[in-house]
Amino acid sequence: MRLLLVEDNESIGKGLYLGLNQSGYAVDWVRDGETAESAFNTNDYDVAVLDLGLPRKSGMSVLAAVRANGNRVPIVVLTAKDTIDERITGLDTGADDYMVKPFDLDELGARLRAVMRRNRGRATPVLLHGDLELDPAAHSVRKNGAALELTPKAFDILHVFMENQGQVVSRSRLEESLYSWKNEIDSNAIEVHIHQIRKKLGPDIIRTVRGSGYIMDTIDYQET
Repeated sequence: MRLLLVEDNESIGKGLYLGLNQSGYAVDWVRDGETAESAFNTNDYDVAVLDLGLPRKSGMSVLAAVRANGNRVPIVVLTAKDTIDERITGLDTGADDYMVKPFDLDELGARLRAVMRRNRGRATPVLLHGDLELDPAAHSVRKNGAALELTPKAFDILHVFMENQGQVVSRSRLEESLYSWKNEIDSNAIEVHIHQIRKKLGPDIIRTVRGSGYIMDTIDYQET
C-alpha cells in the first residue's frame, strides 16, 4: 500500500518512516505543507498521515485543499494539540481519523487499516476470495486454513488484487501502490511477484488481460 507521510519533525518522521516501511507500506515522506499538497495532486495514495503543524502551509489548509479537489484518500491527522475544537475542525474539514502526539505506532497501524476499510466500504478486517484468506493486520495468507508463505512484495500485490476483485489492475497501478519515490523498480519485478503468487495459489488466481494489466476474478459465493 502506498502511503504519504507529512511530518516536519525529523525524529518523529524518521521513526514513522521506518516503522511504516516495516509494516509493509511504501512510504513517501515530505516535510512541509506545499510539498504535501503537490504530492497529493500528482500521486495516487492508499492512505496518508498528515501532521497539522507544518511549515510553508498548515496541515489544516492542506487537508481543506485536498478535499476541495475531490481527493478521497483516507487521511489520519496527527497533532500535538489535544483540544476538542481542533479535533472537531479537522474532522469537519475532511480528516478520517485523529491521533494526538505522542502515540503508539501499533495503534496508528490499526487506525490506518480501519480508515482504508471504511473508504472501500468493507466492514470485515480479513479479505476473502473463495477458500483464500488474507489478513492485513497479521500479514498472513491462508488457503483452506493452511498458512502460505509469500515474500513481502508478493503479499502486497495479492493484497492489492484482493482489495480490487473483479477490476483490471494495470502494471503501473501496481508499481505506484508498491513502490515509493526512493525505490528503484526492476523492469520485470511485477511479473516475478505475480509468478510467485500463481505458483503458490494456482495459475488462474490472477489472469493477464493483454494490453491492460491483470485481474482477480470475483467469485459468486451463491454458486460455490
